Amino acid sequence: MTTRIVVADDQDVVRAGFGALLDTQPDFEVVGSASDGAAAVRVCRQVRPDIVLMDVRMPEMDGIEATRRIVAERADTRIVMLTTFDLDEHVYDALAAGASGFLLKDMVAERLFEAVRVVAAGEALLAPTVTRRLIGEFVRLRPRTGAVPLEALTPREREVLVLIAEGLSNPEIAVRLVVSGETVKSHVSRVLTKLGVRDRAQAVVAAYESGLVVPRSP
Repeated sequence: MTTRIVVADDQDVVRAGFGALLDTQPDFEVVGSASDGAAAVRVCRQVRPDIVLMDVRMPEMDGIEATRRIVAERADTRIVMLTTFDLDEHVYDALAAGASGFLLKDMVAERLFEAVRVVAAGEALLAPTVTRRLIGEFVRLRPRTGAVPLEALTPREREVLVLIAEGLSNPEIAVRLVVSGETVKSHVSRVLTKLGVRDRAQAVVAAYESGLVVPRSP
């Protein structure tokens, strides 16, 4: 199955570079590009991509607002934020807006390909320690929203949510809890449904914002 991709970045060289790299893979097809957030929204309406690589900071409309609009219009389009800095508060805002993860622009090609495949498979880019550090740091600096419906979760589901927030994959959670992979998959699905979030990235944000997971001091 081919993954359809849009690249949105205000730098021509970055757009061309990512597009050329992605087109070397037989399972990827770059179906559009955009130089600002507003254009990204328009392009996504036209070509309906599976994945959007979205720069955080762009003119006209930034990547955060573009992400919010694209996700609202087409829930099955996954957004991966591109950033120059590994600790960028705008990336946290983008995750809260519906992005499925983020990547540094100076990553190696293999990491880019792996990331696109992970997100296309319905996962979130949560494995790198820096992602968890970013979410934890910016939640630590902000007041809790108190709006996360944790009371809807069973004790086991809360336990699973904590492990998701720690960055564990489903197989790792299964080992930790001594249960089958299918059982973990069911728990994760129920957690996402009860919290009203679209993927693991938003579940991690919810775990921190609710106070279930306490950010570590830097």
